[in-house]
Amino acid sequence: MDIATLAPSTTQLQATTSAQPATPQTTNTLQPTLQNIVATVNLDCRLDLKTIALHARNAEYNPKVVTGAKSEENSRLASRKYARIIQKLGFQAKFSEFKIQNIVGSCDVKFPIRLEGLAYAHGHFSSYEPELFPGLIYRMVKPKIVLLIFVSGKIVLTGAKVREEIYSAFENIYPVLQEYRKP
Repeated sequence: MDIATLAPSTTQLQATTSAQPATPQTTNTLQPTLQNIVATVNLDCRLDLKTIALHARNAEYNPKVVTGAKSEENSRLASRKYARIIQKLGFQAKFSEFKIQNIVGSCDVKFPIRLEGLAYAHGHFSSYEPELFPGLIYRMVKPKIVLLIFVSGKIVLTGAKVREEIYSAFENIYPVLQEYRKP
């Protein structure tokens, strides 16, 4: 179990753990790997964050740190474990309103991509300013996923609420990327 991020004076807990990647359910041979799952859970009690940070093992209070699970199941399990830790510290915590907030996946298409051409042809969906950021930002409408596409062929997909959105977005973008494959 890694580190939980606790919001001051709330019962919201973001908790996830590292785990083995889950197998994709789609048919394409090249698939994104899930890299991070962020979830929240309502513990339905007031938390004293200093007490938790001082008495719970492997915990620190740092609102800038969140570590990620690689499956929804492990994210839920981590959240349940954190709720149990909070209960053992004497808080009347309950596990409710668990929700996946964001899923991130990544993939390497194994060929270089002409980002300038892609940005020009898909201008409504793309933002490419290489002097500010080396990747093309592609905002897919359906599913509503943001892709970071790099000239190297590496892709990061983010903004999903369910894993199928990651796989669907990749299946949608892959033929487009092939069109802009560098010779």
